[in-house]
Amino acid sequence: MSTSDKVRTLDDAVHWRKHASGTGPGPGRGPVVFTNGVFDLLHVGHVALLEAARSEGAALAVGVNSDASVRRLAKGGDRPVVPGVERARLVAALAAVDCVVLFDEATPLALIERLRPDVLVKGADYTRDAIVGADQVEGWGGRVVRVPLVPGISTTELLTRLRRSSR
Repeated sequence: MSTSDKVRTLDDAVHWRKHASGTGPGPGRGPVVFTNGVFDLLHVGHVALLEAARSEGAALAVGVNSDASVRRLAKGGDRPVVPGVERARLVAALAAVDCVVLFDEATPLALIERLRPDVLVKGADYTRDAIVGADQVEGWGGRVVRVPLVPGISTTELLTRLRRSSR
């Protein structure tokens, strides 16, 4: 399978989710986990988050902010550095990831509501109340998990180091 096959439209991801969880025809595999992010300049902190997320269930779906969505988040005038289609493909290339969906909205709420994950994972830098979709996931019986961050590792820190070294 090409890693690009893991990058799906929302409708294809909903179909995948039914098969991954056993709620549709075909063999079920178990709980589906969801996380999301920008994933600009993929680094070890991203990998640790995705591996921890995957350990919470049988399959991992990842929402990746589109370029327009990143710009609305005000991550900085020059962000994203890597275009959305490329970021999605890089995330899909990781063994822990089973499905990737690019989303244009400011938050992944619509994606979460359509995919109905069993587990929602975010970094521990988010409080429970700040996690988009937490109420919905818990409302249908799912869990919300906050994963510790890798200290000193972030895209912002990486960009700062790169800019300093280029001077």
